[in-house]
Amino acid sequence: MGVDKNAQVAVLKYVSLVTLTVQNSAVALSMRYARTRPGDMFIASSAVVMAELVKMFASLFLVFKQEGSIQHLFMALHTQIWQQKIDTLKVCVPSFVYLVQNNLLYVSASNLDAATYQVTYQMKILTTAMFAVLILQKQLRGTQWLSLLILTVGVALVQLSASSKGVTTDNMGQNRLLGCIAAISACCCSGFAGIYFEKILKGSDVSLWVRNVQLSFLSLPLGVLTSYANDYSAIMDKGFFYGYDAYVWYLVVLNAVGGLLVAMVVKYADNILKGFATSLAIVISTVASVFLFDFVITFQFAVGTALVIGSIFLYSHEPKKAPSNPMVGKV
Repeated sequence: MGVDKNAQVAVLKYVSLVTLTVQNSAVALSMRYARTRPGDMFIASSAVVMAELVKMFASLFLVFKQEGSIQHLFMALHTQIWQQKIDTLKVCVPSFVYLVQNNLLYVSASNLDAATYQVTYQMKILTTAMFAVLILQKQLRGTQWLSLLILTVGVALVQLSASSKGVTTDNMGQNRLLGCIAAISACCCSGFAGIYFEKILKGSDVSLWVRNVQLSFLSLPLGVLTSYANDYSAIMDKGFFYGYDAYVWYLVVLNAVGGLLVAMVVKYADNILKGFATSLAIVISTVASVFLFDFVITFQFAVGTALVIGSIFLYSHEPKKAPSNPMVGKV
């Protein structure tokens, strides 16, 4: 019985990691294509709202599968959400921050090529580590601080190599500075929200999927308000679902799935394998950008990307503990 359970966990671990790798690569490429393809441009803030709605229904379905019946589903939601109002309100903070992050990612994807966007967004590892030290009082090893320095240098090389290429037919009408600021701001949002959410998660007995229901449920009204605040004229003139087609709905679902995949990886995988999945996603996105968007990989970009990938592995590496000497302390 134990062997079968361990085998099942191993399968779920690798399935979630492979899926996360594909999803990370697909998001960078798909968002880039969605914001540069010809035709009517959809309203990005509305897509963020719809992604949260899809994620909420998916999380509700997972809670239903976990509880086994509709009756137990409503009992779980009533007990863990309604009867714990203060605890539920705490989730408002990461809900709002995640909402801001998703909108910033659309701005970044609109102004950066897919490869640069994907590599720059890996600075979320740096911001996550910083907030882990500040909020969770986590202690980092010397090699981890070194990896964060290498990460910063790698991202800087990528940005410098991209900005030195000048304006091409692929980046006409883009603002690289705005895209870079949006990506770094999204990294800060990702780091803070992730650590804050982890602190809440570890401080209660609420299930992970119920927490996702809380996040999405609280994000929806904030998302609608943000959408109308930023794009009121466009929504009034064109409609909330202006520019939506099958591809936009695919993008909405893809972003919704991302939030659920991260939860699966946190549950079933470890940091080293998660770093491998993230690194592989960078390579896939970069190679795919060469064929899909005529992206030119310069030597400086390659070095910067290699530093980013190497820093992820270095940060995740845990040195083996020296075996204790049984003779120590004996006369």
